[in-house]
Amino acid sequence: MSGSHLISAFLEMMSAERGAAANTVAAYRRDLAGYSGFLLSHGQTLLTGAREHVSAYLDQLKRDGLSASSSARQLSAIRQFHRFLCADGLRGDDPTRIVASPKARRPLPKVLSIAEVDRLLTTAEAEANADASPQKQAAALRLYLLLELLYATGMRVSELVSLKRSAVMRDASFLTIIGKGNKERIVPVNDRARDAIKAYLATLEPGPFLFPAGGADGYLARQVFARDLKRLAARTGISSARVAPHVLRHAFASHLLGGGADLRVVQMLLGHADISTTQIYTHVLDEKLRTLVETHHPLADQ
Repeated sequence: MSGSHLISAFLEMMSAERGAAANTVAAYRRDLAGYSGFLLSHGQTLLTGAREHVSAYLDQLKRDGLSASSSARQLSAIRQFHRFLCADGLRGDDPTRIVASPKARRPLPKVLSIAEVDRLLTTAEAEANADASPQKQAAALRLYLLLELLYATGMRVSELVSLKRSAVMRDASFLTIIGKGNKERIVPVNDRARDAIKAYLATLEPGPFLFPAGGADGYLARQVFARDLKRLAARTGISSARVAPHVLRHAFASHLLGGGADLRVVQMLLGHADISTTQIYTHVLDEKLRTLVETHHPLADQ
């Protein structure tokens, strides 16, 4: 099989068996095409490239100015591809097995304070309840519910905008969320978000999606929500550069941990497959522990 056929077979497996999203498949295709091209330029193929060729490719990415995190993502795609080749008996060895992944210090996520989130929610709620044209009031109510649900559940923005009506469970007390890899999780909804869901549903026309739109997907584009959220932040007096849907997801996790939630509970609510992903928020726990020691240690004042 040619290199392109091997890559296509791998991507078909990722899509069919692992439920990889279209964006993930496209990214893997780009990464593997670049890797395959590098091997060909060095007289190798996807079936003959050795460990030193994988290391040389990573060195080339570094010389090209690619960040450590982006290089690590590419190595992850290459590693999964070679495991696929081995599993299908197309190669007897895995040249990525002992190749170290490029390391980069993960930046701390941007987080809004509890007071700032409360200001956003208060402004959005006031606009949802204000007298306006039916079209403007519907848009304001939708934005308010999006914001309430995002901060109440910590959903990814892609999970939020594509929610179906059937995701609302038990008198709107729980939501069924379909996450990465089509994995399902059930998260509780607080009283404010539940009331917002009920008010919003009372105004919604019949249809499968909670946030319907006229586009090809049938639901609200995440870019539209991000734009509306930034405009809301500006009206609230918060810099729009500091506010985006993922910032509210970070705020959800950080504020829960700051309030004493268990890290594994937050992992489950966020839909992280690996707790190491959730551990980016441990800076909140570190600060809490430092404060506890300074406040309660008998020699702290000395």
